[in-house]
Amino acid sequence: MQPGLWPSGCIFAKGVHTLTETTKRTAKKKPAKKDKIADARKASKKLLKTVLGCLDDAKAEDITSIDVKEKTSVADYMVVASGRSQRHVSAVADQLSRALKDAGVKGVRPEGLPHCDWVLMDAGDVVVHLFRPEVRSFYNLEKLWSPDAPVERIAV
Repeated sequence: MQPGLWPSGCIFAKGVHTLTETTKRTAKKKPAKKDKIADARKASKKLLKTVLGCLDDAKAEDITSIDVKEKTSVADYMVVASGRSQRHVSAVADQLSRALKDAGVKGVRPEGLPHCDWVLMDAGDVVVHLFRPEVRSFYNLEKLWSPDAPVERIAV
């Protein structure tokens, strides 16, 4: 059996398959899975800093960020903040929407803007809830998503 060349660049001779030198040089290593996870975590932390900075600049009150990575796959962080009135909640949502657009986050559409009691903004790895104080105390999302809340339902 004479040595030949397969289209993939492998030489076959007497049943032994080896890569040619050109294939070895052009073969690229795939990035490790841990590197991708680390990069994603850095990106979500950067996005969280952008959101928190914008909420602080817009004078949002009682800003709380909750790490929800262990509880859900929907997002890495949840941010809950309050506005003083419906008009203030609307202005904070508008300013945050513009800041996220400037940061390169696409597809952020605020939900709940007509009434401005509770405005939800999904920025991918960070979900933002903007409330009027009365509505925030009624729904109490911090208690529901806090790290102390059980991950699984516990039967008593």
